[in-house]
Amino acid sequence: MTNLANKKALAARTLNVGKNRIYFNSDNFAEIKEAITKQDIRDLYSQGAIKIKPIKGRKKIKKRKTKRGPGKIKKTVNKRKQTYVKITRKLRNYLKGLKRIGAIENSLYFELRKKIRMREFKSKAHLKEYLKDYEKNIIKITEAAKQIKKEKTRKETKASKTNVFDSHQKSSISEISLTSQPSLKKEKKTTKKTKTKEKEK
Repeated sequence: MTNLANKKALAARTLNVGKNRIYFNSDNFAEIKEAITKQDIRDLYSQGAIKIKPIKGRKKIKKRKTKRGPGKIKKTVNKRKQTYVKITRKLRNYLKGLKRIGAIENSLYFELRKKIRMREFKSKAHLKEYLKDYEKNIIKITEAAKQIKKEKTRKETKASKTNVFDSHQKSSISEISLTSQPSLKKEKKTTKKTKTKEKEK
């Protein structure tokens, strides 16, 4: 086997091929052992005693006939990520436009961004419907707040009117009492004068 190993190395050098690719025919082992020169190995190769194994794998020289681009791959791909990215970009751009115009406040803007991230809106139309409902609810809330304010103002005005009336009554009573006091004083003075006159007599 050692002689054959040397012969294999010699054959690889002469034929410009790797050792692993050289194959010796078992019927011609005696002739291969006697081969010494490169010419002997060439003769044996032409006779078929020495063979070269083919290269494993695809040859680099040959071009691939079938294309393997993204359009040619016939495979069921999970497109959830792609759809998520497309919808989120679309809705975020729409929200930015509304914020730039001033149609949305900052608090509402950040709330809607969170909802978009959680995939609550399926499309742009869905978001528009949500905004319409939100505006209607705000209008109802503002109307209710206005009514509450009106009722409060009415109650306050009634209370202020009653307070004014009570104060007016109190002031009138105090005025009457003040006006009656000097008359009483006059009566006392007259009684004192009459008493002094009677004593003098």
